[in-house]
Amino acid sequence: MDEAALAHDGKEIGSQGGHDTISGWGTRNACKTADLPSTLAALRQTMPVKDAAMSDAVWALGLMSGTSLDGIDVAMILSDGERALDIGPALTVPYEPALRERLRDLLGTRPGERQGAVAEVERLLTDAHAEAVHRLLALTRPRPALIGFHGQTLFHAPDQGITVQIGDGARLAALTNTAVINDFRSADVAAGGEGAPLAPAWHAALACDLPRPLAVLNLGGVGNVTWLSDDRSEPPLAFDTGPGNALLDDWMRTRQGLPHDDGGRLAAQGRVDQEALAALLQHAHFTRPPPKSLDRNAFSAQAVARLCDADGAATLAAFTVAAVAQALSWMPRPPALWLVCGGGRHNPVLMAGLAEALGCPVRPVESEGWNGDALEAQAFAFLAVRAHRRLPLSWPTTTGVPHPVCGGAPHAPPMA
Repeated sequence: MDEAALAHDGKEIGSQGGHDTISGWGTRNACKTADLPSTLAALRQTMPVKDAAMSDAVWALGLMSGTSLDGIDVAMILSDGERALDIGPALTVPYEPALRERLRDLLGTRPGERQGAVAEVERLLTDAHAEAVHRLLALTRPRPALIGFHGQTLFHAPDQGITVQIGDGARLAALTNTAVINDFRSADVAAGGEGAPLAPAWHAALACDLPRPLAVLNLGGVGNVTWLSDDRSEPPLAFDTGPGNALLDDWMRTRQGLPHDDGGRLAAQGRVDQEALAALLQHAHFTRPPPKSLDRNAFSAQAVARLCDADGAATLAAFTVAAVAQALSWMPRPPALWLVCGGGRHNPVLMAGLAEALGCPVRPVESEGWNGDALEAQAFAFLAVRAHRRLPLSWPTTTGVPHPVCGGAPHAPPMA
């Protein structure tokens, strides 16, 4: 979605049942003070929130930049951290090509590596996010009480206790004169969790009135799924399914000089190489039980290197579909419906393949009135409200963490 496609649904969502959906998972009083950064108590005294106790809903703005490196998604929601009460405007600001390439060059960078380059790109990234915030706020009211700032993931290896997202929360707070919460994943990883996915609580809040079991599939750079039980007292099950668009995007860039397979046109012209597909599916990720997560670069396209462009694209698309189909084996009951968000929902080859492989309706999230381009940004707005209220962001069934964990690093804007 571009700036011209600014959306404002302006409707109440989930107010007649969403509260029980989330509070029933043991979220109240589940987080100890030690789970949060020590500065949170101070922030709660300085944040420019009309209701300082956050007992009522506030407008929050979320910022998300995924591993596909398309750009910055910006979205506003009205929430109390448990319910989706109103959906505000959203837009996407594409990265400048130079910044995109510098970010791409840093993917896979571990802590302590290339410190000068990381610091410079982090400043540029933060400034780009501030500009994205100002673009949205120039087009809408009201002003958000706080910002949830995901930043850009460079490296994610929870088995090593490492997750790296760059983005300067204090700088963003100063540039926007708004309280910021960032660093959403570190607390979960430090507690033994996967650090991802973090969107399931938002999916549950949005889907409180939809039939269950339900699966919400995000096809970004990495694929991840949220399974929502027909027993609404159960927390969601969530995990990374495998590759989303990353391998196919990289293939298109190196073979065709294009950012992605627009409309699935190249994949539609090719034939799936079953030998290569079988080799790709040998990855250890597929035998690990969930919860589990992946780095963007966890998979290699070496198995398709010998193929022509079209056959390689078709095989990589089939790999994404097969990875999602394998996820079914980890779900307690098959979903009655799959809702798909992320860039992958725009690829007809992926969507048709999913419908065939899963044997049930597969629809873009827009079929339920959701904004598929804004969903991840909305999730981090929601998580910011939850973090401020000291409510959990993750559970044993979503990240494998031993107990519900709060997270987020708060940053108050400079005092006037």
